[in-house]
Amino acid sequence: MNTKDIVATFKNRSGYAFKNPDLLILALTHSSQALGPENHNERLEFLGDRVLALVIADELSVRFADAKEGELARRLNTMVRKETCAQVAVNLGLGELMAKLAGKKAAKTGVFDGQNVMGDACEAILAAIFKDSDYATARKIVLKLWEPFLDLKTTAQKDPKSALQEWALSKGFEVPVYKEVSRQGPDHAPEFVMAVYIADYPNQQGTANSKRAAEQTAAASFIAVNKIEN
Repeated sequence: MNTKDIVATFKNRSGYAFKNPDLLILALTHSSQALGPENHNERLEFLGDRVLALVIADELSVRFADAKEGELARRLNTMVRKETCAQVAVNLGLGELMAKLAGKKAAKTGVFDGQNVMGDACEAILAAIFKDSDYATARKIVLKLWEPFLDLKTTAQKDPKSALQEWALSKGFEVPVYKEVSRQGPDHAPEFVMAVYIADYPNQQGTANSKRAAEQTAAASFIAVNKIEN
């Protein structure tokens, strides 16, 4: 798949046509495939994270005009977390485009399927759209892609780590402690195993493509095993 095909495919999936295709290619280039120190998507990822947060925070403040700051913060955290970004990336088929851009070997091995890689690529894409157009256009694309997660009927739930910490403190325990048990896999697609420790309770473990996600999984496991109300 050449650059022209990648741009056309992305337009069909997202509804956005890049004026500068090089920005899209840069957003889809992982550091492991870069030809130079700046020829990858990490700087775009940094910017895209901020673009996403601003768009979602603004939209939530409008949609939930009567919500308190704590509820808005929980909703925002859910919308911008790596897991959500990764799901948007999967919906857009960014892994396929990254693999095709990288070459046949990458396409066969699925090296771009990891949650971290997908989430980062999604944020990079948002920055690329912002730089290629303007904030208003980027906002329109973000709201289109995030609409399934902005459902007004969705209840703002605490994430597992926050819920577990509140429970631990309410019981007079110290805050939960998270420790890395193991890490496997290549740098571009690592797999972390994290364990959570609280008082004398048996530790629970979680596995994911980032430490943060693995900690959330471990916290969720602890909550489920000990039947804690969230």
